Amino acid sequence: MPAALDWLKRGLIALVALVLVSGCSKYFLSDSDVHPWQVVQVPTEATLSDIAFTGDGNHGWIVGSRNTLLETRDGGDNWTVRELALDEQPYTFTSVDFAGEEGWVTGTPSILLHTDDGGKSWAKVPLSNELPGTPFLVTALGSKSAEMATDIGAIYRTEDGGRTWKAMVQGAVGVVRNMSRSEDGRYVAVSSRGNFYSTWAPGQDEWIPHNRQSSRRLQNMGFDKVGKLWAIARGGQVRFSNSRASDDFTEAISPEFGTSWGLIDMAFRTEDEVWVTGGGGNLLVSFDGGETWYKDNAVNDVPSNFYRIIFSDANKGFVLGQQGTILRYDPSLA
Repeated sequence: MPAALDWLKRGLIALVALVLVSGCSKYFLSDSDVHPWQVVQVPTEATLSDIAFTGDGNHGWIVGSRNTLLETRDGGDNWTVRELALDEQPYTFTSVDFAGEEGWVTGTPSILLHTDDGGKSWAKVPLSNELPGTPFLVTALGSKSAEMATDIGAIYRTEDGGRTWKAMVQGAVGVVRNMSRSEDGRYVAVSSRGNFYSTWAPGQDEWIPHNRQSSRRLQNMGFDKVGKLWAIARGGQVRFSNSRASDDFTEAISPEFGTSWGLIDMAFRTEDEVWVTGGGGNLLVSFDGGETWYKDNAVNDVPSNFYRIIFSDANKGFVLGQQGTILRYDPSLA
């Protein structure tokens, strides 16, 4: 009898080992064959939140906490701190965008900055005390034209450089965790607790609320290259939209069971190549639209949470994080 139990134990151990071996490829991802991200050293330890370039593609700006405004003249290889003559109130800049030489910056406590000369000079745009919420996301649309959304979902548009604003949506959606705008002017916003998300499209009077796809709270949502939604939920789950509809999502995907609990942001370099950032230097990539996944282990030792990833085009991308962390996409290494 003891011999039979011994053989049973050995069989169970072998079975467990087989299961672990067969599943390890998804529990811990393989390293990507390419490592196109380079760490850029900058003279700040602020948390960085957004990046945008002027019309020439080389002159760019990064915004972040502690009144941080960084400027580059060489496409993002080198950055310098730009100090503005603001009041003593410390601001966290949340969004920056340019159309040609005209740019805008939003921040909290409530502030909106505007430049029409590529950032040589910045001016504070007066905002009404009755503005619902705090400026959160800004999109430059053209000469003297911009769209501004607040952190509770109020959306306004100006056509005269910020002197007057027109409300685009009636009411608000409530405090949001994050918000994204598509190229054709649609918005998606995740509620502050991740309980639900809301969408808005030009011509609609109100935001449309939607239930999340599972019991897991939402972390972030945005749009891919063709205007379809993607979603990241707690526990490292991602979903992609089958169409441009607001609630037509695929089944949940867990790219890496072992460490993907802290996924934060997503961006498409091309229609098929998608990068996902996370905490603790986590950077994942799929080259086939999310079917198979790899990890860029070359940046594992970067001591930062990667909060934001942005591709302005297929050859220019940046990852932004805490303590002044910047990764620059180098197409020559891809």
